[in-house]
Amino acid sequence: MHRTTLIELTPQEVSEALSFAQQAMQGAGEIALRYFRQPLLVDNKLAGDSFDPVTRADREIEAFLREKLRRSFPHFGVVGEEGGVTPGRSDINWVVDPIDGTKAFISGFPTWGILLGLQQGDRVLAGLMYQPATGELFYGSADGAFLRHKNQLVAMQTRQEIGLEDALLYCTHESMFANESNLAAFRRVAAKARLQRFGGDCYAYCMLALGQIDLVVEDTLQPYDIVPLIPIIEAAGGVITDAQGKTPVAGGFVVAAANRKLHEEVMELL
Repeated sequence: MHRTTLIELTPQEVSEALSFAQQAMQGAGEIALRYFRQPLLVDNKLAGDSFDPVTRADREIEAFLREKLRRSFPHFGVVGEEGGVTPGRSDINWVVDPIDGTKAFISGFPTWGILLGLQQGDRVLAGLMYQPATGELFYGSADGAFLRHKNQLVAMQTRQEIGLEDALLYCTHESMFANESNLAAFRRVAAKARLQRFGGDCYAYCMLALGQIDLVVEDTLQPYDIVPLIPIIEAAGGVITDAQGKTPVAGGFVVAAANRKLHEEVMELL
């Protein structure tokens, strides 16, 4: 049984971990591209009429990242969608979603991404989303939110002046809402937004950070679906919470908004 060691990472150590994660993402992306838009066996993780796909690409990417992260950061645990929890010797965990948006992945649409977050308790210290098909790497920490693409580095900023009536709203699909009450809340928000679009998965959150859209409202998210995206949104100037206004490290119902005023407008409608 491992003893938990209390570790207080310095800003420099967080920066170094984030740099390592960026490099690891490149190898993970190479695995993903070997399978993207290729014939691929798809398994269903759910029984009955529900469909939650998983592929060889998901499993291989997570295994690759687990091995790289555990070897270089043995005190940190790893929490992954496919492999579950591998405890470390501290309260710090890497959170991995090897392919967020597997349904988009098996459909050939480049709106999926590889997610990786660094979490300590209720704080998410850093997060990354890599879309290898487009070559875009989005990441955020206390140092800011950035998009790295084709050797260019762009500092990301959400739209700070947008209210709900002018907002561009995304949601992956209405079927993700847990019950009629949550779906009705989403529809109240959508009815007041300027534009509503479906699809996007993790890519929508990054477009919010980049200032292209303004609002994402979703439900039934797992921690690995959202934890890596939290620091990207927050470092870009956005607000992201659950329905109770807390940081959504447990997943569930999530509201990501470009600014505090917009977030407050949405929360009043829930």
